[in-house]
Amino acid sequence: MERDNLLKLMHRKRHLKIGLMGGTFNPIHYGHLVTAEEALKQFMLDKVIFIPSGKPPHKTTGSLASTEDRYLMTVIATASNRDFMVSRVEIDRKGRSYTIDTLRYLKDIFKERATLYFITGADAILEILTWKDPKEITNLCKFIAATRPGYDISRIEYLKKKLFKDADDNDQHIFLMEIPALAISSTDIRSRIKTGRPINYLLPESVCNYLLKHELYK
Repeated sequence: MERDNLLKLMHRKRHLKIGLMGGTFNPIHYGHLVTAEEALKQFMLDKVIFIPSGKPPHKTTGSLASTEDRYLMTVIATASNRDFMVSRVEIDRKGRSYTIDTLRYLKDIFKERATLYFITGADAILEILTWKDPKEITNLCKFIAATRPGYDISRIEYLKKKLFKDADDNDQHIFLMEIPALAISSTDIRSRIKTGRPINYLLPESVCNYLLKHELYK
């Protein structure tokens, strides 16, 4: 079903620009949503696909809500935006969730008819060399690195030179995008819930109601 929905996207245009928003979304909040919307508009993307991770290799699972809870919260948060969709590819895949496997899956669907833009925080981009098969990853997609105001971008520039030293200067692979709302974090939201502090206006009300109803992060 999901594969069919992705294939339908290709009937819209000859070539698509698809944003991929990966993360644990534990829980999803306005920082994620603002980042996705800004990337959509700024880079003229046709769609942003949110991809909740199943078993992230770089994070412990102790503080993670269940995969289904995180998936449902992401669906709830994005339901009102027709330019957003949510994929179960990493939720349903057995074993660890590696970005390279997801990119291979999507590339197999879109072939050469889409350019993939992986949207994530600048700090995560700096860890790309520790990801599985980083060279192949950079061949399969471009990156949109979301930064906070005042973020030191020198480390990103160094990474670009290290990863793409042989690339043409006009062929950019990592794009920077400043997002003020990135001051919001899932870690802080979980801490607030645990200590009884307010979380209103940090995430969609529907997501807030869901996690409170199901007593997540207590």
